[in-house]
Amino acid sequence: MTILDKVKTPADIKKFSRSELTELAADIRGAVLNKVSKIGGHTGPNLGVVELTIALHKVFHSPVDKFVWDVSHQTYPHKILTGRKHGFEDGHFYDITGYTSQEESEHDFFTVGHTSTSVANALGLAKARDLTDGQGNIIAILGDGSLSGGLALEAISNAGAYNQNFILILNDNQMSIAENHGGLYKGLAELRETNGQSPNNMFKAFGLDYKYLAEGNNLDALISLFEEVKDITHPIVLHINTEKGHGYQPAIDMKEAFHWRSPFNLEDGSLKNSRETKNYTRIILDYMEEKVSEGMPLVAVNGGIPMINNLKEFAEKHPENYVDAGIAEQYVTTFGGAVAAGGARAMIFHSSTFMQRAYDQFLHDLAINKEPAVVIVKSASISGSDKTHQGSFAIGMLSNIPDLVYLAPTSEEELLAMLDWSLTQKESPVILQIPEHGVENRPSSLVDFSKAQYEIVRKGTEVAILALGGLFSHGQKVMDALEKLDIKATLINPLFVADLDKETLEKLTADHSVFVTIEDGVVDGGFGQKVAGYLGKFGVKTLNYGAAKEFNDSVAIKELYDRYHLTPELMVADILEALK
Repeated sequence: MTILDKVKTPADIKKFSRSELTELAADIRGAVLNKVSKIGGHTGPNLGVVELTIALHKVFHSPVDKFVWDVSHQTYPHKILTGRKHGFEDGHFYDITGYTSQEESEHDFFTVGHTSTSVANALGLAKARDLTDGQGNIIAILGDGSLSGGLALEAISNAGAYNQNFILILNDNQMSIAENHGGLYKGLAELRETNGQSPNNMFKAFGLDYKYLAEGNNLDALISLFEEVKDITHPIVLHINTEKGHGYQPAIDMKEAFHWRSPFNLEDGSLKNSRETKNYTRIILDYMEEKVSEGMPLVAVNGGIPMINNLKEFAEKHPENYVDAGIAEQYVTTFGGAVAAGGARAMIFHSSTFMQRAYDQFLHDLAINKEPAVVIVKSASISGSDKTHQGSFAIGMLSNIPDLVYLAPTSEEELLAMLDWSLTQKESPVILQIPEHGVENRPSSLVDFSKAQYEIVRKGTEVAILALGGLFSHGQKVMDALEKLDIKATLINPLFVADLDKETLEKLTADHSVFVTIEDGVVDGGFGQKVAGYLGKFGVKTLNYGAAKEFNDSVAIKELYDRYHLTPELMVADILEALK
């Protein structure tokens, strides 16, 4: 029996000796590595906070004392100590989520998978505690990478004006997902270099008390610090220097690669299934390289996630043409728009799930000012991810903003044609939603995308299939299946997400009684409903296919496609019923 086997609840570790706690740390690391090496997961962030988590549960009394974690990238040790260690054993990896979940445990208080939220959430709990005569310490755990997010800074400013118990732990491992960017990190470096004594202290400037701990992976030092501040009657920041990936050398040596790692070999950290395939990321990088070499004043902008688009390769060759603003989606959107407004060309890279935090910037800055920036949106698809990283909301979110050109390429050639047009026109911001189902090759029918024009790939009768972007191949399969039933359907590549080619739609109503729309996103407020809204006056039937408006938590994509009738077989059955 291991020492971890003796832990059923956090209270069990309170009687452990220091040597037993050290042994427990090794067991927790082993459990984390067992899981992530086999199915993938956040590796470095969790390994870095093992001792910090043990010390929290040793000193405080969860859930009366409330730990509010930021992002949840570092909550595996917390889960292991709070009755969920089975989720790290073979055969049970999918029994728990990868993020905090109040539905899963009384020791979690929010479902969180995005950054910079912990301080605001924790302050809200503190206010509720004080209004209801509640008990306990409120403790927010914030990573230094998350500190660049505007919400974190807004909340810290408000924490400085609070006058009751509030503890903010700044877990400073000198890393975000990738390296940190921004001037505030110079101040953090000064604090580390001076053992917390530098007068350049942003936390004190915000009105907070402050303590620094250099040995953030030292159990004794952590326990002593937490005992010192337990039940404090005013807000304080505990600036704790930890090592990302602590205890596993490959994760220390390759911090960015091990932030989130696909299944890997424990011996050396190498990936188990590593293979190069042609992808749209490579196509975009090669395109940017070509344009910069031609002298285009191009700037690639991203918010702390360069690995999603392999942008570091571009940055190394062209540092003056690259800006990583850290985790700051609002900033990169407004900044990139202003770059374009100033006469340069800006390509803003977003992941759909994080892009939603910049909604106001798309509307108020890009669209109202008609700034001709190009926004590359990845991961905007129906997927089996958890509910905090669901990328399927992009179309409904952005397609209802005026003066945005929103395009969905279906092939390499179309993407290149759209980039050529987008980076030369000066009238509108342009969104390019990158397909998520592999690279296809098909000639582009358009070179000018200033006005919605659908491509009729094949002209038929009775049934018109409008298959958008990444799910164009679904439309092809439905067309082929109908042809076997002697129904020669019309197949349309819409290309335009937000704007309708009304002329083409109206013409098709003359000899088509059923219209089918297929999109890689939520139907409500999306492309298909716009088509159906316009066609309503023509007396034709419209079937809209995409995702339902719901949160899905790690549901297999096959199950989702069956649920949404997004398989060719189910769509054909629906079409036949509509034709009756």
